[in-house]
Amino acid sequence: MRHIAIYVRVSSRKQDTRSQEPDLRRWVEAFAEGGQVRWYRDKQSGKTMDRPGWRRLEADMLSGKVSKIVVWRLDRLGRTAAGLTALFEELARRGIGFESLRDKIDLSTAAGRLMANVLASVAAYENEVRSERIRAGQAVARAKGKSWGGSQKGRRIKVTPEQAQAIVRLRGEGQKVASIARATGLSRPTVYSVLNSQ
Repeated sequence: MRHIAIYVRVSSRKQDTRSQEPDLRRWVEAFAEGGQVRWYRDKQSGKTMDRPGWRRLEADMLSGKVSKIVVWRLDRLGRTAAGLTALFEELARRGIGFESLRDKIDLSTAAGRLMANVLASVAAYENEVRSERIRAGQAVARAKGKSWGGSQKGRRIKVTPEQAQAIVRLRGEGQKVASIARATGLSRPTVYSVLNSQ
């Protein structure tokens, strides 16, 4: 029997799905009509479609077990235009429905498919802009003589409030600790220490 797949994703282990789940649960109560529903979850960046929860959903989809995929917002599926566009084509080929609650997307119409592809491009654009900001921050840090590679053993680094805010924000956006360390001019252990103190 085919089921409705509810997919939930956040970018890091520090984040939770509380903002997404209430809307999705209301949708299930209103529209699932007693049909079988299965939840799939990931705590991983949307830069790649290679995520454990998504892989399970995809395997079920390819074996004909999924009738519809429901997400809170399109960017929860991923942030690459190529990956999302390929997914939309696959769903259409297999006759699998798709609904994004916040984006109001319906892939069964030409307008819905156009909007889905536009939003996929926007998600990819936002990802590129974020990466550019990190690279710009790294360039500024280098120009100020900052280097990467840690500090003398036993010496404690003072983290400014701005650096701490940047660390938390970048991690929330799904950036890896190594990238955050480069962007802020701090060592990876220092970045981990800030994240662990939150």
